[in-house]
Amino acid sequence: MKIKVVLAVALALTICRESLNAQKYDGLIDKTVALVGNSMILLSQVESEVNMMQFQGYISDRNLRCEVLENMMVSKLFYTQAQMDSLAVNPDMVDASLNDRINTILSQLGGEEEMEKYFGKPMHKLRQEWRETFVEQNLAQEMQQEVAGKVTEVTPKEVTQFYRRTPKDSLPVIPTQYQYSQIVLYPNVDRAKLAVRERLLEFRQRILEGEKFSLLATLYSEDPGSAMRGGELGMASKDVFWPAFSDAAMSLKEGQVSPIVETPDGFHLIQLIAKDGNMFNARHILLKLRYTAEDRDSAFIRLDSIRTVVMADSIDFQQAARIYSQDSKSRTNGGLVADAMTGAPFFDVDHLKPADYNVLKDMKEGEVSEPFESVDDEGRSGNTVYKIIRLEKIRPSHTATIDEDFNVLLDIATSQKKISAIEDFIKEKQATTYIVIDPLFQKCDFRREGWVK
Repeated sequence: MKIKVVLAVALALTICRESLNAQKYDGLIDKTVALVGNSMILLSQVESEVNMMQFQGYISDRNLRCEVLENMMVSKLFYTQAQMDSLAVNPDMVDASLNDRINTILSQLGGEEEMEKYFGKPMHKLRQEWRETFVEQNLAQEMQQEVAGKVTEVTPKEVTQFYRRTPKDSLPVIPTQYQYSQIVLYPNVDRAKLAVRERLLEFRQRILEGEKFSLLATLYSEDPGSAMRGGELGMASKDVFWPAFSDAAMSLKEGQVSPIVETPDGFHLIQLIAKDGNMFNARHILLKLRYTAEDRDSAFIRLDSIRTVVMADSIDFQQAARIYSQDSKSRTNGGLVADAMTGAPFFDVDHLKPADYNVLKDMKEGEVSEPFESVDDEGRSGNTVYKIIRLEKIRPSHTATIDEDFNVLLDIATSQKKISAIEDFIKEKQATTYIVIDPLFQKCDFRREGWVK
């Protein structure tokens, strides 16, 4: 009797184990390829992530499936700890990640039907799978941030130690940097907007009288990507466009032409081609603000007068900037320009506006430039400004030093300390977590040791 009970229990366990290790998916046999604690990783999940990464154009110098599996196992370690610590998922971030992925794929593939065909699954199934993935990723990231957040602040002594033990050829190279001040004048925006609107109203009237929207878009639109296609944008989610543009397009009937729509890119006329749920295909004609020679000449004459006064030492550049500059951000600092993100007063070439760099590269410290045309801090076409600049200081390109680049070295040392904490967490959890990997993946060249036990 006892033998029968044991056999029955063994049979039940075998059936349970096999049900975990082999499930049907899309007509193929699915299986568990890794078990991390109580969390399974299915072959279908690995293949789905590989498919997604290939779709995104990801290229690896390692076995991609092995790389994906290792990333998923690492995520499971953090996810498991997040559950134990009762961390809460951020639903807004999950929804944002999910919608961003779906909208990007829909736009690239041209619609829901093509998306389902490419991934071999219905939309509701893809949405469900990806949501589960993003929920897990969100909790894993929360846990990772907690681990990194426990890192104590790096002291100046530690930064110095990091600097001394790092080989010189491994230290970062700081590119040439510029510190400069500016006096900025804006053109007459209202006049430019009126000119653009009048031109678009003329185009709209011509379309209503029978001219083809596509022909006018090809001839006049300032969006080069769509102009060659007669202004056609292709079927895409409304979320990939500026809200004002999407709202206007979605409110139209097929073939209907919108009133003038203003976005940060410029001014548009929109003609709806088709709508499908939250997606639409439309043509548009884009015109950007253009300023006249009169605007430029007027600003240049005024800036040249200011420059003459500064060069004659009647007023210094900082005082002139506070009095005359129309850029509110730099004016309060006597014209000194600071990085909007970091507040740093030095800019390397990659963070300078092209027009500004073109002038700065030929200047010497203390020189004041001739008037020139540039763009404002938003950097969008049409946001034209006119300015003169004074080069305050040049830092030549050099290998980072503790005296001149302490903050750069502090950031690197802090980052390395956090990475070490994260890697220590992974190593600790590898040793204390029950991990089983299917023979199919046991010969993988994982980046970390300790997976196969």
